[in-house]
Amino acid sequence: MRTEPTILHLDMDAFFASVEQASKPSLRGKAVVVGGLGPRGVVATASYEARVFGVHSAMPMGQARRLAPNAAYLVPRFGFYKAISERVMELLRALSPLVEPLSLDEAFVDLEAGGAAWDEQSARLVGARLRADIRAVTGLTGSVGLAASKMLAKIASEQAKPDGLVVIEPGTERAMLGPMSVRTLPGVGPATGDHLRRAGITTIEEIVEAGEDELVRLLGKSHGHGLYAMALARDDRPVVAEREAKSVSVEDTYDVDIHDRVRVGLEVQRLADRCVRRLRGAGLSGRTIVLKVRRYDFSTLTRSETLRGPTDDPAVIREAAARLLDSVDTTGGVRLLGVGVSGLADYTQEDLFAQAAGERAEVRGPVEEPAAVQAEEQPALAERRWPAGHDVRHAAFGHGWVQGSGLGRVTVRFETPGSEPGRVRTFRVDDPDLEPADPLPLVLSRPEGSRGPEGGSGAVGLRSAAP
Repeated sequence: MRTEPTILHLDMDAFFASVEQASKPSLRGKAVVVGGLGPRGVVATASYEARVFGVHSAMPMGQARRLAPNAAYLVPRFGFYKAISERVMELLRALSPLVEPLSLDEAFVDLEAGGAAWDEQSARLVGARLRADIRAVTGLTGSVGLAASKMLAKIASEQAKPDGLVVIEPGTERAMLGPMSVRTLPGVGPATGDHLRRAGITTIEEIVEAGEDELVRLLGKSHGHGLYAMALARDDRPVVAEREAKSVSVEDTYDVDIHDRVRVGLEVQRLADRCVRRLRGAGLSGRTIVLKVRRYDFSTLTRSETLRGPTDDPAVIREAAARLLDSVDTTGGVRLLGVGVSGLADYTQEDLFAQAAGERAEVRGPVEEPAAVQAEEQPALAERRWPAGHDVRHAAFGHGWVQGSGLGRVTVRFETPGSEPGRVRTFRVDDPDLEPADPLPLVLSRPEGSRGPEGGSGAVGLRSAAP
């Protein structure tokens, strides 16, 4: 493990919710919850104002609504979040060639590899400048942790939240970790935490006191050795610049359990085609087809079939998924379905897989939705025409966002990132003057020569201070 705190961990603060607050002046300083809004949706991100009420990510949306009934509940705008994330990652890549993204809003950076920092003082300066640059480019805030290892840098960024910077000085790691909960360590989830608690181990110092042999006895050889090493602040994992995708998958959770076996089959076919589109979009193919089924009682089954070689042929993947479905009992209803492809490659062997004469799509051609599925989905698409939180434009009133819709009406608040909180108006859902719109930039372009990266026409972030 290195001797200077030159590994940086960045974690954007309540990222999705902060983007929504930055984009919508009327939501700044208020509770915002982003996620699936259906009865079985889950929270993707909650603003700090919403967390006061106990709302947190991965919580069922119904529970969140009970805890914070007056919060703003919005459908994610993943394309917009990704664009903002890319601007942040550009700032990180300017610091070092070794940037390891963990998600859209989180990444490790090896500052030493890029020559950006070599000791505590230089690392601290880089961290402070990075936070200022992120605010300038996006208007959002991020928390930065600096340490001599990835594990400690991530712990430091968590301590820095929100909108802070924490440096763990080499030599202080053991004293800092000692009183912390065992749940602080990577890989210690609720089950492992409960197992350790029953053995009388609740803090990291108690892990050290218990000894490595006791950890191995309690958790097994691999987990026990690894956990003991982390408790001693030992972590030699390098920052890895590229992570290869291991699989490509799509899944849907249904508001009402699906009981009709024919409908289940059609959903699997639709998911298979969506998976193929994602596979082709990444320029990949795969040889193992995976079906995921979560039944009415929350039991989850997975089935897989490995082909003779990689493919991205929609007919082949549909057929494999259908065969896998044949082996699953869906009696009682299905609440979630998923189709995935693993064993990825960047080439195909289509000629080996002509399994359905007359059914195969044209090689590398467009993926067509089955007509029955298209007809079946039309009503659902109409219902989702105005997702809460998404951008719209009205011919007379300009840019706004959807506050809600239903009963043939859609309510829109007209405001922009740089405006004052706007007025609310209601329209028919088929109003010809109202149409979906692209998100507006959150940061206006900066004059040439001013400090910070250029915003440009694709700039993202908030023009004024972050919410």
